Amino acid sequence: MLETPDTAREQGSQMHRPRDILLVEDNPADVDLTFEAFEQGGVEGDLHVVGDGVEAIRFLRQQEEYAAAPRPTLILLDLNLPKRDGRSVLAEVKADRGLRQIPVVVLSSSAAADDVERSYELHANCYIQKPSSFSRYVSIIRALDEFWFRVATCPPRLVLS
Repeated sequence: MLETPDTAREQGSQMHRPRDILLVEDNPADVDLTFEAFEQGGVEGDLHVVGDGVEAIRFLRQQEEYAAAPRPTLILLDLNLPKRDGRSVLAEVKADRGLRQIPVVVLSSSAAADDVERSYELHANCYIQKPSSFSRYVSIIRALDEFWFRVATCPPRLVLS
């Protein structure tokens, strides 16, 4: 494909859009693993972490201690969370006009068909079973980075927030 000034500008704006990623994960070992995978994978951006579903909604709505929180450009969501599970968080995010455009990747240890099906019914953008090896986890994180921040075109409102 011939690169014109317009396509170069479009590609550049996609490649340099903010990368504020919200990780909703209650397991400290999985949080550490994710930070390590981002570092090992050379993924740029700010990884923000909340440990339960109630905190996730407060972060996304910029409430209380999260009043100055950035609007994430991607959400990595575990399903099995304390206080409020990931399914409930996903349903609320996708029902909210102000949040529904944020891509949500369910990142769960569950391989249960019901969990996968229900996540997509609730409009998850992707479902990934947590891998058992660190190298595979790094590959997944790199693939998410490549797709969501270099390939996919997200709504301008999401990019500018």
